[in-house]
Amino acid sequence: MSRPWEADSSASFSRRLGKSAAELGDTTGRTGCPDIWELDNGDVAFIGRDLTSSYASRLPEGVTIAEDERLVVLPRNMVVAAKEDIPDA
Repeated sequence: MSRPWEADSSASFSRRLGKSAAELGDTTGRTGCPDIWELDNGDVAFIGRDLTSSYASRLPEGVTIAEDERLVVLPRNMVVAAKEDIPDA
């Protein structure tokens, strides 16, 4: 069954939204770094901690995570810093 939206794995990274994890003090630079990127097709990619299994049993009603999806958590300050780069519409 086809879904109304499918991720395009051929899309390329276009620009960072907000500030880097290093600028925000959210990384030591030695291991992974959370990040938010706009792709060249307009979709947005998030790099964060995969907490799918931690939240799976306590999702709000009506929220589901498909087999090919993950619940990713980012630092709040990173999302706030990206706000000015995200269009209203």
